Amino acid sequence: MERHSTYTATATIDEQGILTSWSEGAQRLLGYESSAVVGRPATTLLAAEAGAARRTLAGRERWNGTVPLRHRDGRRLELGLLAHRRTTGTGATDWLVVTAVGDRPQPPRGEPLEEWTFIQSPFPLAIFDTEQRLMRANRRLERVLSLPEAAMRGLRLPHIAPGPASDEADGAMRHVLVTGEPREVQAGLVPDLDQSTVLTPLKDGTGTVRAVCLAAHRRSPRSATRQDTAGETGSAAGMAPDLRRAAQELAEATVPRIADFMTVDLLDSPQTSADLADASADPVVLRRAALRAVPGHDPSAAGARVGEATAYEPGSPPAECLATGHSVLYDVLDPIVAGWAAVDPTAAWLRAYGTHSLMVVPVLAEGNTLGVAVLGRHRRPQPFGPEDLRLAGELTAGAATGLHSAGRYSRARTTTMALQRSLLPHSLPDQAALDIATRYLPAATRAGVGGDWFDVIPLSGARVALVVGDVVGHGIRASATMGRLRTAVRTLADVDLPADELLTHLDDLVLRLAADEGSADPGADSAGGIGTTCLYAVYDPVSRRCTLARAGHPPPAVVTPDGTVRFLDVPAGPPLGLGGLPFEAFETELPEGSLLTLYTDGLLEARDHDIDEALDKLFAALGRPAPTLDTICDRVLTEMLSHRPDDDIALLIARTRALHTDRVAAWDLDSEPTVVARARKHTSDQLSVWGLDEASFTTELMVSELVTNAIRYGRPPIQLRLIHQNSTLICEVYDSSGTTPHMRRARIFDEGGRGLLLVAQLAERWGTRHDRVGKTVWAEQSLPAG
Repeated sequence: MERHSTYTATATIDEQGILTSWSEGAQRLLGYESSAVVGRPATTLLAAEAGAARRTLAGRERWNGTVPLRHRDGRRLELGLLAHRRTTGTGATDWLVVTAVGDRPQPPRGEPLEEWTFIQSPFPLAIFDTEQRLMRANRRLERVLSLPEAAMRGLRLPHIAPGPASDEADGAMRHVLVTGEPREVQAGLVPDLDQSTVLTPLKDGTGTVRAVCLAAHRRSPRSATRQDTAGETGSAAGMAPDLRRAAQELAEATVPRIADFMTVDLLDSPQTSADLADASADPVVLRRAALRAVPGHDPSAAGARVGEATAYEPGSPPAECLATGHSVLYDVLDPIVAGWAAVDPTAAWLRAYGTHSLMVVPVLAEGNTLGVAVLGRHRRPQPFGPEDLRLAGELTAGAATGLHSAGRYSRARTTTMALQRSLLPHSLPDQAALDIATRYLPAATRAGVGGDWFDVIPLSGARVALVVGDVVGHGIRASATMGRLRTAVRTLADVDLPADELLTHLDDLVLRLAADEGSADPGADSAGGIGTTCLYAVYDPVSRRCTLARAGHPPPAVVTPDGTVRFLDVPAGPPLGLGGLPFEAFETELPEGSLLTLYTDGLLEARDHDIDEALDKLFAALGRPAPTLDTICDRVLTEMLSHRPDDDIALLIARTRALHTDRVAAWDLDSEPTVVARARKHTSDQLSVWGLDEASFTTELMVSELVTNAIRYGRPPIQLRLIHQNSTLICEVYDSSGTTPHMRRARIFDEGGRGLLLVAQLAERWGTRHDRVGKTVWAEQSLPAG
């Protein structure tokens, strides 16, 4: 690795200590391929005693420090790691481990006054370089994130503070770097601090953006007067779509009106009081959803921050409240409170604030316990009374419905997102015809995740199929339908159907699925995927021709090497499921280096501009040169979207490659048995030219069998073609007969019938591709490395 090369290595580890993902950066750093480590204990990579690592992470939500790891070649590497414990809405947890490798960015220091201003600013500040890696962080940001600058330097924001807010700010940062214009992101990096994030470009004397400054500012409090506290909270907190927002609004309505301090802790899933009572001998684990104290008091004294887990010991006031389902008033001198404060770290705030009166209120909805609210008084001298307990109960009950709804929505969305991610490609397949970059952006609305998908399917003859589709509707039904259709497209593509015929078969499938689902559930929306749109394209790097067909889908855009941007005039077939209407294929030649852009309609349907403006923005974003396809994808999304989309977006951008004549050889053959020896000779000579003499024997056998089969069972003209693409060698034999050859098992004394069986044994894969006239039988083999 060169000294100036900087990259990020990431891995994820489940709660059992098993590695579940391994990035290319991690492979580059330690030398292990993903297949060699994923599924194995992470401790096998340690160059130290494993027990120490487990003890270090026990009970933590985040950790940073130096860890000795063992390189594949045996070297011991001392690496600075940052580890985040992440929890999904379903309660599953894992660890995200990241490190920046290489020369970490070191910005020049300014004048003393400028330096003091940056370091001592009351606002969290950070500076990121043009690769969006952190260069500087001031003291306030270090305190907010509880991380030293050294642990963050060289990392991108989503690796420093994982979460939707960081993802949104990271995308906005790319927009700032590309446009040179500042952006504000309303989502705060730390939810309980209620901050917005401002991103400002830092330019040199020529106006070139050299870095981005991130500043977190506290948003202005609401100015509306609350005349009826209970009624207002029932509407505000009860209707808030986000779980934390709903809990925070309950805390805002309670502090300082009733209490001086309040926490709201929620269970990962609703439980009955009976279930909680049965488990009362064990600590109860909840997750902090809200935290609020009167001005002048640091809420961090409460221990767990918003989003972090907290545990209440058996017999403590919160645990008793959860088990009984009743609200209770306490004086801090009560034995149960004094005992709790003496032994449980979660009660440290009682002494830190000088709390004299305590109130615990269960959060109940639809007969289930969602969590517990703990309220304290330390500033006002009066203890809580029965009226305070009644009002706190009303406030909590008013918010509980919203919390229950938000939690149900959050769990459903998490489940749908997990299903959607499992059905989309986890990685792009190896192929040499196209360079490809993709993006998937789920909708930000309460309607939930939709059924948008994309796919890349290697085909015979070095060709590649590209697919983008959009199922009508949102939620689990749409995601499940998407999975069925994606599987169907891959199956139909595997038999090499032309683009228009593939959509016709897919249309029939949607009609059958709709009939099945309609009979089972007559009220189902968009049963079976009726109304789904789809674009299917096949690119051939040998001829540099692309064949496309679409079913109600937006047309693809093409950027030629000279910078011209245009839509391809692919005939607009009807959406899938209407039946009886034809689809028409469109074929065009794409110069080597052209960009082909496929997308779903969510990209063009932003609420803040019309379709013409959206098309202008899309063409402008695609037409400007960029070093990588990932940069183009990011540019398209940042310029097209000013906020999270109302509909899902799938985006696929491909740059075409070409297989030149020095990698393709073809011969026309006569339909007579003597030509088989000539075909073998052509093959042997060509492989010698390509330096593939070691593959000559196997390839000659396959060519001999395929040509013999074409002469015996096919019709002239007959053509033999060899394609050498990277580490793959493809043999193809074409004849004008439409009869599909079938492999059969020959009897002991049969003289023939073993040809295709032999081809199947020698080739890595083989098959038949039907053209408009005739067919091609092909066989593909992998060449040894080197």
